[in-house]
Amino acid sequence: MATHRSHQVPVLVGKRFAVVDPATGEPFDEAPDQHPDELDAVVGRAHAAWHTWRADPGARTTALLGAADAVEVAGADLAPLLTREQGKPLAESYQEIARTAARLRYFAELTAPQSQPITDGRPVRGEVRWRPLGPVAAIIPWNFPLQLASAKFAPALAAGNTMVLKPSPFTPLATRLLGSVVAAALPDDVLTIVTGHEPLGARLASHPGIRHVTFTGSITTGQAVARGAAASLARVTLELGGNDAAILLEDVEVERIADRLFWAAFRNCGQVCMAVKRVYAPARLYSHVVEALAQRAKAVVVGAGLDPDTQLGPVNNAPQLGRVESYTAQAVAEGARVVAGGRRLDRPGYFFAPTILADVPPDSPVVTEEQFGPVVPVLPYGSLDEAVEAANGTNFGLGGSVWGSDLDRAEAVAERLECGTAWINHHAELSLAQPFAGSKRSGVGVAGGSWGLYGNLRPFVVHRPQEEA
Repeated sequence: MATHRSHQVPVLVGKRFAVVDPATGEPFDEAPDQHPDELDAVVGRAHAAWHTWRADPGARTTALLGAADAVEVAGADLAPLLTREQGKPLAESYQEIARTAARLRYFAELTAPQSQPITDGRPVRGEVRWRPLGPVAAIIPWNFPLQLASAKFAPALAAGNTMVLKPSPFTPLATRLLGSVVAAALPDDVLTIVTGHEPLGARLASHPGIRHVTFTGSITTGQAVARGAAASLARVTLELGGNDAAILLEDVEVERIADRLFWAAFRNCGQVCMAVKRVYAPARLYSHVVEALAQRAKAVVVGAGLDPDTQLGPVNNAPQLGRVESYTAQAVAEGARVVAGGRRLDRPGYFFAPTILADVPPDSPVVTEEQFGPVVPVLPYGSLDEAVEAANGTNFGLGGSVWGSDLDRAEAVAERLECGTAWINHHAELSLAQPFAGSKRSGVGVAGGSWGLYGNLRPFVVHRPQEEA
C-alpha cells in the first residue's frame, strides 16, 4: 500500500473565517469555511480510499506507527498553535500532543480481532469475522482538539475505516495541521479534515455515504447529530459531557488531597468533560474543604498560555465565558457565597478568576448543569446516603470520585455511583486500554481500548457445510 501526502479538499470561492486567540479576544489567523456541498466529493473520495485501506492490516499498522512518529516530530509547531487558539498552557499542549501520538501507537499495535468459530452441534461450520464499516465522520469540540481527534481517528483507521473529521470553529488550526501531519503518512483520502460553520457538521452527520458518526459535545448537539445519522441509519457514538461529583468521606485528609482535588476540577480551566464539577464534603469538614480549595484558587497563576509562568489559561471563547459568568451570577443571586474569584478579570481576553462557591442552593444551575469553566461549588452533606443521592441526582453519568483514607470503604461508595468511570482519591485519569462510556444522557456507545476498536467494526458470519468424509 503506497503512502504519500494526502491532499485536503479544495475550498470553494476561498471563503475563510477568523480564529480568535482567547488570551486577547482578538483574531490572529483564519481557517477555510467550507461549504456543505463540498462533502459529497470528500466522502466519495473517502469511500474510494477505503477499499484499499481496509485490505492490508499490516500496512495500516506501519502507516499509523509512522504517523505517531510524525506527530512527535511536529510537536514544536503544533503546541504553540494549539495554545494560541485554545488557550491552555503550553506545557499542557505538549502533553496533549504526546497523548495523541501514544494513542496512534496503541491502536496501531492493538491485536486485530480474530475470527471466532461457532459450534452449536449442527453439521455446519460457522465463523464470525470482523469487517470495517466504511467512511466514518467525526465531530469534535474545542477543549482537547488534538487528543479528541486522535481518539476518533486512531481506532477508526486501525480498524480499516477512512475518516472525515470536523473540528470546532473555535479551534480549527491545530487540528488541520495535525491532519496534514498524519495524512502525510497515509494513502490519499484516508483522513480528511474539513473546517467551517454550521450547517457543515449537520450535513456531515447526515451524509448518506457515512456509516458511523462519532461525536463529542453537548447533549443538545448530540441529539441533533443522532437525528441526522438516523436518516441513513449510520451507527453513532456520542460522548455528551458530564457533571462529575467528588464525594469526600469523613476520614479524608483534606490537606493531603487538596492539590489533587483542585486540579481535578480546574485543569484546562475546568473545560474537561470529566472534571470535578461538584464537591460534596461532610458537614464537619466543610469549612476546611472550602478554605483549602479557595487558598489554591487565589494562589494559582492565571495568564496567557504562552507565558511560561501561567498555570491556568483563559476560557476558550466568548459564549462559554458568558455561560460561566451567568451561572456564577445566578448562584450568588440565589444566596451562594463567593470564597474565591467570582468575576471576570479586568484584562483583554476571556479570563475568569478561579472560583470557589460555598452555601450554594443544590438546585442552582451551577450545581445541576455542566458549567464547563473555572467555577466549582462545594456543598455540605449530613449522611453518606444523602451525598450519594445528590451525586446521582443528575441526568449526567460520565464520571465520579470518592476521596478518603479507607480505600475499601471508598471503593464501596464508588460502586454506588451512577456513572461510567469512578476513581478513588484521584479523578479523570484514563488508560488508553480502558473502555470510556457514560451512562444516562452522558453518552451512547463505547470508546477506548479494544472496545473502541470493535466499535468501528461489524461482525460478518460465514456458514459452510462440514467437509464430507
